[in-house]
Amino acid sequence: MLAWISDSQIVALVGLCGGIALGLAARLGRFCTLGAIEDLLYGGSDVRMRMWLLAIGASITGSFALTGAGLINPAESYYLSIRWMPLASVVGGLMFGYGMALSGNCGYGAIARLGGGDLRAFVIVLVMGVFTYVTLSGPLAPIRNALFPQVEVAGNLPPGIAHHAHALTGLPLWAIGTIVGLVICAGALASSNLRQEPKSIFWSLVVALAIVSGWIGTQWVANHGFDAEPVVSHSFSAPVGETILYAMTGSVRPLSFAVGSVTGVWLGAFIGSMIRGHFRWEACEDPRELRRQIIGAAIMGTGAVIAMGCTVGQSLTAFSLLSFSAPVTFLAIFAGAALGLRQLIEGLSLAD
Repeated sequence: MLAWISDSQIVALVGLCGGIALGLAARLGRFCTLGAIEDLLYGGSDVRMRMWLLAIGASITGSFALTGAGLINPAESYYLSIRWMPLASVVGGLMFGYGMALSGNCGYGAIARLGGGDLRAFVIVLVMGVFTYVTLSGPLAPIRNALFPQVEVAGNLPPGIAHHAHALTGLPLWAIGTIVGLVICAGALASSNLRQEPKSIFWSLVVALAIVSGWIGTQWVANHGFDAEPVVSHSFSAPVGETILYAMTGSVRPLSFAVGSVTGVWLGAFIGSMIRGHFRWEACEDPRELRRQIIGAAIMGTGAVIAMGCTVGQSLTAFSLLSFSAPVTFLAIFAGAALGLRQLIEGLSLAD
């Protein structure tokens, strides 16, 4: 496509830029799934959960506005080209949420904490990344494929809320998605608690912009490039494993959006922690805590592959296209995290 840069390098740069924005949002905007759930259930605050809802609504609005402009085709994405399995969304989401509570972070949150110098997060990232590939193409792959086979959609109707509504009503696809996105944004902003925090609103919109930039950037390369690059946006489950593989075998593997995205979050979080003066090296002094975090990361990695995504991959990226799997997985992750947090708070953790 361009003489001085390859298609894979372009998509990696797209992922890097969006990842930096996500890393900054985590460190400067306190954008965190587990933190939002903890605040809602035990902290008496719904601000961070509403930040997630605003990011979801804004990413839906942006994605379908671009769809209406002909700049992206949602049906080409992974989330709308693979048949939806409700049981996989529920089981995988519950596993991911529970593992997230045990480890204290999701994949995205662990990378962001690693950018602040937390070496415990480094262990979580490694274990989660390895277990995604153990489940995706390693020893657990035959079992996962037998129970939850990921097959392409049969027919021309993608497993998306807006696509089915379009088929039933005949209304423009972009209009349905945009309206749904704006309604979710309005619901998130209905609380004065969030409206009184413009900083939180700003970082929610930054997150949405990162998700949408992934779609439009990779779609442009897919349309104009010479290589068969997939149309993707940010996720931090299998891409973490892919980044680990690239770190070990980069001389024989091309760059990818996933590698750029994971690297970008780490870099953005590092910059954010330096801006706030929060960077410091931290390690785990309690072996029982580390054991719990390792177990949680392994469960997270396995659950993410079954659910076809994580807190970002399903709860933001897939949601931005109104995939059927997104709201179901989001609720399952919430339920699994709530169970895990309750277990930890009552002193029933696996570390005891």
